[in-house]
Amino acid sequence: MIFIVVKFPVKPEYADTWGEISSEFTGATLAEEGNKFFEWSRSYKNPNEWVLVEGFEDDAAGPHVNSEHFKKMQGEFPAYLTATPKIISRQIDGDDWDDMGELQVD
Repeated sequence: MIFIVVKFPVKPEYADTWGEISSEFTGATLAEEGNKFFEWSRSYKNPNEWVLVEGFEDDAAGPHVNSEHFKKMQGEFPAYLTATPKIISRQIDGDDWDDMGELQVD
Protein backbone atom coordinates (compact mmCIF):
# COMPACT_ATOMS: atom_id res chain seq x y z
CA MET A 1 0.00 0.00 0.00
CA ILE A 2 1.09 3.58 -0.60
CA PHE A 3 0.66 5.61 2.59
CA ILE A 4 0.78 9.40 2.33
CA VAL A 5 0.54 12.21 4.88
CA VAL A 6 0.46 15.82 3.68
CA LYS A 7 0.44 18.98 5.81
CA PHE A 8 -1.38 21.90 4.16
CA PRO A 9 -0.57 25.36 5.59
CA VAL A 10 -3.86 27.15 4.91
CA LYS A 11 -4.18 30.93 4.96
CA PRO A 12 -5.96 31.96 8.19
CA GLU A 13 -8.93 33.44 6.33
CA TYR A 14 -9.62 30.04 4.70
CA ALA A 15 -8.82 27.69 7.59
CA ASP A 16 -12.42 27.43 8.83
CA THR A 17 -13.78 26.68 5.35
CA TRP A 18 -11.03 24.35 4.14
CA GLY A 19 -13.37 21.35 4.28
CA GLU A 20 -15.69 23.05 1.80
CA ILE A 21 -12.83 24.32 -0.37
CA SER A 22 -11.31 20.84 -0.68
CA SER A 23 -14.60 18.90 -0.89
CA GLU A 24 -14.75 18.50 -4.68
CA PHE A 25 -11.18 17.18 -4.80
CA THR A 26 -11.82 14.93 -1.80
CA GLY A 27 -14.97 13.42 -3.27
CA ALA A 28 -13.36 12.77 -6.63
CA THR A 29 -10.35 11.12 -4.98
CA LEU A 30 -12.52 8.92 -2.76
CA ALA A 31 -14.29 7.71 -5.91
CA GLU A 32 -11.02 6.63 -7.57
CA GLU A 33 -10.39 2.95 -8.14
CA GLY A 34 -7.56 1.95 -5.82
CA ASN A 35 -8.21 4.61 -3.17
CA LYS A 36 -8.36 3.07 0.29
CA PHE A 37 -8.88 6.22 2.38
CA PHE A 38 -8.53 9.98 2.10
CA GLU A 39 -9.08 11.74 5.41
CA TRP A 40 -8.60 15.37 6.49
CA SER A 41 -7.91 16.50 10.06
CA ARG A 42 -7.18 19.89 11.50
CA SER A 43 -3.93 20.24 13.43
CA TYR A 44 -4.32 20.55 17.19
CA LYS A 45 -1.19 22.70 17.47
CA ASN A 46 -1.84 24.94 14.48
CA PRO A 47 -5.48 25.62 13.53
CA ASN A 48 -4.33 26.93 10.13
CA GLU A 49 -2.76 23.59 9.23
CA TRP A 50 -4.83 20.76 7.76
CA VAL A 51 -3.41 17.24 7.59
CA LEU A 52 -4.38 14.78 4.89
CA VAL A 53 -3.90 11.02 5.42
CA GLU A 54 -4.18 8.97 2.23
CA GLY A 55 -3.94 5.32 1.30
CA PHE A 56 -3.81 3.84 -2.20
CA GLU A 57 -3.31 0.43 -3.70
CA ASP A 58 0.23 0.04 -5.03
CA ASP A 59 -0.67 0.76 -8.65
CA ALA A 60 -3.18 3.57 -7.99
CA ALA A 61 -0.87 6.51 -7.22
CA GLY A 62 0.01 7.18 -10.86
CA PRO A 63 -3.60 7.41 -12.01
CA HIS A 64 -4.35 9.63 -9.00
CA VAL A 65 -1.69 12.26 -9.74
CA ASN A 66 -2.54 12.17 -13.45
CA SER A 67 -6.29 12.60 -12.93
CA GLU A 68 -8.20 15.68 -14.06
CA HIS A 69 -9.27 16.50 -10.50
CA PHE A 70 -5.65 16.34 -9.31
CA LYS A 71 -4.57 18.72 -12.08
CA LYS A 72 -7.45 21.05 -11.18
CA MET A 73 -6.39 20.95 -7.51
CA GLN A 74 -2.81 21.87 -8.50
CA GLY A 75 -4.12 25.01 -10.16
CA GLU A 76 -6.59 26.02 -7.44
CA PHE A 77 -5.09 25.13 -4.04
CA PRO A 78 -2.02 27.42 -4.07
CA ALA A 79 -4.29 30.50 -3.75
CA TYR A 80 -5.44 29.20 -0.34
CA LEU A 81 -2.02 28.22 1.07
CA THR A 82 0.78 30.12 2.79
CA ALA A 83 3.53 27.73 1.65
CA THR A 84 4.18 24.52 -0.25
CA PRO A 85 2.64 21.53 1.56
CA LYS A 86 4.97 19.06 3.28
CA ILE A 87 4.59 15.37 2.44
CA ILE A 88 5.62 11.91 3.56
CA SER A 89 4.88 9.25 0.94
CA ARG A 90 5.95 5.66 1.49
CA GLN A 91 5.27 2.17 0.22
CA ILE A 92 4.35 0.13 3.28
CA ASP A 93 3.49 -3.49 4.06
CA GLY A 94 -0.18 -4.17 4.58
CA ASP A 95 -3.29 -3.14 2.74
CA ASP A 96 -5.40 -1.28 5.33
CA TRP A 97 -5.51 -0.08 8.94
CA ASP A 98 -4.58 -2.60 11.65
CA ASP A 99 -5.94 -2.78 15.20
CA MET A 100 -3.79 -0.98 17.75
CA GLY A 101 -1.97 -3.56 19.83
CA GLU A 102 -1.24 -1.25 22.76
CA LEU A 103 -4.88 -0.32 23.37
CA GLN A 104 -7.75 -2.75 23.11
CA VAL A 105 -11.48 -2.14 23.53
CA ASP A 106 -13.61 -5.14 24.42
